[in-house]
Amino acid sequence: MQKRKKNFYDSNSDQPFNVSRSKIDFFLECPQCFYLDRKLGISRPDMAKFSLNLAVDQLLKNEFDEFRDQKKPHSLMILYNINAIPFWHEDLHIWRDDINKKVGASVLHKKTNLNICGIIDDIWQNTKTDELHIVDYKSTSTNGEVSLDGEYKEGYKRQMAMYQWIFKQMGFNVSNIGYFVYANGIKGDGKIFNDKLEFKTSIIPYLADYSWVEPTIFDIKKCLDSEKAPESGQDCKYCNYRKSINDEFLKNQISLIK
Repeated sequence: MQKRKKNFYDSNSDQPFNVSRSKIDFFLECPQCFYLDRKLGISRPDMAKFSLNLAVDQLLKNEFDEFRDQKKPHSLMILYNINAIPFWHEDLHIWRDDINKKVGASVLHKKTNLNICGIIDDIWQNTKTDELHIVDYKSTSTNGEVSLDGEYKEGYKRQMAMYQWIFKQMGFNVSNIGYFVYANGIKGDGKIFNDKLEFKTSIIPYLADYSWVEPTIFDIKKCLDSEKAPESGQDCKYCNYRKSINDEFLKNQISLIK
C-alpha cells in the first residue's frame, strides 16, 4: 500500500495542522481510520464525487449571488418568512473556496495548534438582528417530504454546527439557527425525459448545538500525538474489511513511525 508523502500530521512540527470539517466528522465516525489517514498518510479509498449535486450547488450559488448583488431577499426567503438577505463580504469567495476546494473558512485553535477549516455554501444576514445564518445547499430525489431525519443526516447537522463554531471563533455574530436549502429532484410520472429535470426547492431551519466541537478538537489532538492507534469506530466497514484480510496490518504500520 502506498503512503502519502505529505499532508499528514507530524508531532514534532510547530506548524499549524489543517483539520477540515469533514475530517472532524471522519474522526467521530472512526478514530482509527482518521489516525491512519492523518498520522500515517494512509487514506481510505476515494469515493466517487456526485457531479449532479455539485452542479445544483453551483446553480444555487449563482442564483443567490444575483440577490446578493441587489441586496434583496430571494423569493424563497420571502416564502418561508425568513427576514434575511444573502450576506456580502469580501472574503466570501475564500470561505466558499471557489477555486481550490480545499480550505475555505479557517480559524487557528491556539490550544492545540490545529487549524480548523471548512468550505461553506452560503451565509445570510438577518435584517432584524444582523446575525449571520450559516446556509448549506443539499440536493436529493425523494417522493416524500424532505427532512433532516435519518442516520446519515446527523452528519449534516454536525456540519452546520462546525461552520457556526468556526465563524463564531472568527468574531462574527452568528445565529444558532442555520438553514438547509434542499433541492429535491422530482421523478414525475412522465414517460419522456426531454432533457429536463425539475426540482422542488425548500428551506429547512435547524437549531444547532456546537458545544461538542471544542472537546472533540482536544480529543483529535490527543489522538494525533499518540503513538498508539485508537480503537475502530463502531461498525466501521473499512476497519472490518481491513482486519478480515490481515490482523497484523496495523501493527506493521505503527512500527514504521517508531
